[in-house]
Amino acid sequence: MRLHRNLVFAVIDTLHLIFNDNKYADKEISKTLKRDKRWGSRDRGFIAETTYDIVRWQRLYAEIAEVKLPYSRPNLFRLFTVWATLKGIEIPDWPQFEDTPTRRIKGKFDELSKIRKYRESVPDWLDELGVKELGEKKWTKELNALNSQAPVVLRVNTLKTSPKKAQFQLDDEGISTKLIPKYPLALELYERKDVFKTKSFKDGLFEVQDASSQKIAEALDVKPGMRVIDACAGAGGKSLHLAALMENKGQIIALDIYANKLKELKRRAKRAGAHNIDTRHIENSKVVKKLYNSADRVLIDAPCTGLGVLRRNPDAKWKLSPEFIARIRKEQQNILKQYSKMLKSGGKLVYATCSIFPSENQLQVQEFLNSVEGETFSLTNEEKILAHTSGYDGFYFATLQKQ
Repeated sequence: MRLHRNLVFAVIDTLHLIFNDNKYADKEISKTLKRDKRWGSRDRGFIAETTYDIVRWQRLYAEIAEVKLPYSRPNLFRLFTVWATLKGIEIPDWPQFEDTPTRRIKGKFDELSKIRKYRESVPDWLDELGVKELGEKKWTKELNALNSQAPVVLRVNTLKTSPKKAQFQLDDEGISTKLIPKYPLALELYERKDVFKTKSFKDGLFEVQDASSQKIAEALDVKPGMRVIDACAGAGGKSLHLAALMENKGQIIALDIYANKLKELKRRAKRAGAHNIDTRHIENSKVVKKLYNSADRVLIDAPCTGLGVLRRNPDAKWKLSPEFIARIRKEQQNILKQYSKMLKSGGKLVYATCSIFPSENQLQVQEFLNSVEGETFSLTNEEKILAHTSGYDGFYFATLQKQ
């Protein structure tokens, strides 16, 4: 493989923004890819995958390259050299690569690969917390799975088509997929391709949604005609799934504290042909209070550490902190106690996170059930989904019934 100067420089510029300016990797990569219209799909793939790779393995590469944050431009080139050398790519004779220690890289890699926190490239505190939460064996396996590349999974929109029909249409557009047993609406791509450019996507036949995430709306057991509240709707992936399960009949109230995310949900709902979603911005506590005792179903897809989706957002492990985790746990409990009041007697609530830590999951549910607010609720089902056993994202959900 021959390295091209403009592509390498694009990677270096993007890494500078992610590491030194603390920007989000997905957003910066997306901006970089729009920089030059002459880049083909292979060029864009190189920029995205290389940047994500270096972000994912930052700690290991920085240790090998002997560089520390904040990274100067020469330091970023040293990180790139480590990546290229370990991939077996020949380093070009450019001034930027003059003083890079290529000979020592493989030896240091072998040595550091014996230590989990370097091999899996995580901060010390997170490695210690992972062992405490999951145990040594499970944490080691899960970390390894979370450092692999996630498959691309679609959720077929049954308001417009069926999985089999969508599969044929995508096949006509050059995208091969397979059905996944036990995930009724899921199609998994055989190889990574830009599905957003397809006519099928523009016509609203599918959304990109991981297989584990597709279990959440199903756990809510919705029926056409119900009043359902998606309490932390965000950009609405699960609201759209609920609309399809309800066959567009009844009402979905999509709430969120971020108005811009709800705006995106409206756009997506229009494309999907989902007409029963009513978005409401949580500007103050009155918005939630007005809905007390009014819903047949409530979904709380709670804010969390996002550790279950590290394969998609590898920069999250560098942005997390013990203080953030302590804060998010408090927030999760407050949300459970307040938002659960929107459920009618006899209704069902699903609490879900894309985290793998019990302290954000089953322990939160137990704390809620032991509280005054939770005394009329009982746990009817829960599922802990780990990436190393499922092959998909790490998730958790619990179904609670109100008396």
